[in-house]
Amino acid sequence: MIPVHLNAVATAVPPNVLEQSDVERRVRAQFADSAVVTRLLPVFANTGIERRYSCVPVEWYYEEHRWADRNALYRESALELVEEAAREALARAAIAPEAIDAIVSVSTTGLATPSLEASLMERLPFGRRTARLPIVGLGCVGGALGLARAADLVRGGSFANVLLIGVECCTLWFRRNEVTKSNIVATALFGDGAAAAVLSRSGSGARIAAVGEYTFPRSLDIMGWDVADDGLQAIFSRDIPALIARELREILDDFLARNGLTIDEIDAFLSHPGGTKVLDALEGAFALAPGSLVDSRAVLRDYGNMSSVTLLFVLERALREGALARARSGRALLSAMGPGFTAAFLTLER
Repeated sequence: MIPVHLNAVATAVPPNVLEQSDVERRVRAQFADSAVVTRLLPVFANTGIERRYSCVPVEWYYEEHRWADRNALYRESALELVEEAAREALARAAIAPEAIDAIVSVSTTGLATPSLEASLMERLPFGRRTARLPIVGLGCVGGALGLARAADLVRGGSFANVLLIGVECCTLWFRRNEVTKSNIVATALFGDGAAAAVLSRSGSGARIAAVGEYTFPRSLDIMGWDVADDGLQAIFSRDIPALIARELREILDDFLARNGLTIDEIDAFLSHPGGTKVLDALEGAFALAPGSLVDSRAVLRDYGNMSSVTLLFVLERALREGALARARSGRALLSAMGPGFTAAFLTLER
């Protein structure tokens, strides 16, 4: 089997910082007359988030915006961010754009046609025969499944070097007049960011070994976006932590068994941090001590939930801090869950 080496990961964030305490103060003032919002305000402190990053300054959120205006900002901001992340990932991998055989792009928070990787090809000197694979609609599971699809391209033998790019501009869809639990939770949780990774059939990077996913039956309403006249509305309609606690371990054990592994052979766990309750539930499912998902919790604290790219931020931090190097077996499990409702797993080996 052709090996797949993860030779570089890089991330990027926009310049506008959203301090969580300031966002809470502004939401409190914006919805001062709403008993619903007052009851939900503790969610800002309970997220474990200290700051996030936004494509637009905070003053922008006090104005009305049409779908077309929001999406135009998405296209502009997303391209800037993925270019920054892609340039850095290519530099870290010491590979020229001309050597990339395929580009996989992942994003759910806007519509771009031509897709982002096509626009990126006008900014970096990729070959004109570079294959393109845009993936839309995966939400928070997109980082894991983007890596999986990119790894499949390398493993298939036709592509020696694949670039994965991902970007999410979640904050552009804040709804200033909507008094619902989903809107307030989204306002407390989501941030903007981009990431890129270089996967190759050769190199010194850790090897992506097993990949897999599981889509739960009758679960389409758990998470996603609703389309409204003026933009996208967040959907959180079920108790995700309870679902994780009830069903994830059996699904994970089946994935590991099909790849000749047990959970005892995993020494590092890198998970998409959907929120603190999700991380608590994951630690329970993985039989870890509370607080063990250090990298996931640190990324949530410093960046918030950036949907698909958050797992790549966790991965970058873990590689930088040496989590895989310290792993006794040299093996890590990457995991994420998102709309579908789908769980995705990858194993990474030193």
